Amino acid sequence: MSGRDLLFLAHRIPYPPNKGDKTRAWHFLSHLAQTRRVHLGCFVDDDGDWAHVPSLTQVAADTCFVPLARSRSLIRSLPSLITSTPLTLAYYRDPRLSSWVNRVRAICSPTVFAFSACMAQYVMEWRDAPRIIDFVDVDSAKWREYSTRRAWPVSTLYRREGTALLRAERDIAREFDTSVFVSQPEAELFQQLAPETASRVVTITNGIDAAQFSPDADYPDPYSRKGQSALCFTGMMDYWPNVDAVTWFVDAVFSRVRATRPDATFWIVGARPTPAVRKLAERQGVMVTGQVPDTRPYLAHAAAVVAPLRIARGIQNKVLEGMAMGRPVIVSREAFEGIRAEAGRDVLVAGGPDEFVRAIESVWTGSVSSVIGARAREVVQRHHDWAQHLAALDDALAAVEGRRPMSPS
Repeated sequence: MSGRDLLFLAHRIPYPPNKGDKTRAWHFLSHLAQTRRVHLGCFVDDDGDWAHVPSLTQVAADTCFVPLARSRSLIRSLPSLITSTPLTLAYYRDPRLSSWVNRVRAICSPTVFAFSACMAQYVMEWRDAPRIIDFVDVDSAKWREYSTRRAWPVSTLYRREGTALLRAERDIAREFDTSVFVSQPEAELFQQLAPETASRVVTITNGIDAAQFSPDADYPDPYSRKGQSALCFTGMMDYWPNVDAVTWFVDAVFSRVRATRPDATFWIVGARPTPAVRKLAERQGVMVTGQVPDTRPYLAHAAAVVAPLRIARGIQNKVLEGMAMGRPVIVSREAFEGIRAEAGRDVLVAGGPDEFVRAIESVWTGSVSSVIGARAREVVQRHHDWAQHLAALDDALAAVEGRRPMSPS
């Protein structure tokens, strides 16, 4: 590690790369550490992740890992309800991390890379430093979407959070040199919501490690029966959009699929399933695995990978992974956002229960070309390769540092 100092702040420990935000953060961090002296500050919200601290201390020159207890953080954020402060920012506010950040500033003059809006609060006053904020998605829009699918009073709370968070996002974008989003639709949405900073918004999309997610490897078959009848969904199963997706799919789609194909199975693969998700396993043909050491065998042997998300922002890594594995992937229109693929040729896009049922039947009956999986993998290799997106990250940082030359350390 050498070169310019860089302060990298993340709301979640960026390792292991086993979910969307951690995968993106890890690729950014490990790439930047090749040419910069990285100071990494982040929260650890899963006790199991402490085992991965040594991996990150090998990458970063200086680190600060702060434990984040969800219940305690939630209680700490509640006073924000009587102010205009977003709960999200209060949830991730911690004096230990703040002290460490100030110490870093005292010993060097780093460029700042803040991963997610909630981490910007630690460097809002650093107006003499080059700063990039990776919003990833427009989170305020996500909270507004949540509010439309929840009953009162939760809907009111989510709507309030969406409004407060948008105000904070706009403040952050005005302060930082560049705002990054994961897809062009997300970037364009934010440009509409915050037109005063539209000229400083860039898109750096997600990639996929096509060598890691390769259909050519010999994966063991994890299914109790041959995978010709298995549909697979992967994701963290305490994340509400994932919970909503699989619940809707079982109720609206899979029950109809089972009526005509009794041997069909639906596998929900992912850690921390909520009680609502575990209860789905009581339904005929539904399997809930919980955490697995490797999702690739489930993807490799599935008849199709499904991503029926009704609330989705940015690019869904679960979709890229299924495509990279060369499987037929059936996605909702929401989950298709930002994917550089052609609907009907590279992936199957469904707009409702009827279209999902027809898409699944087309995979099983063979009316969908057997090359759709191969086409999906080609798209991933051509448009979602990490190397090209990391080059865009280098360009963004170089532009910011060129506008804000640093004083000597």
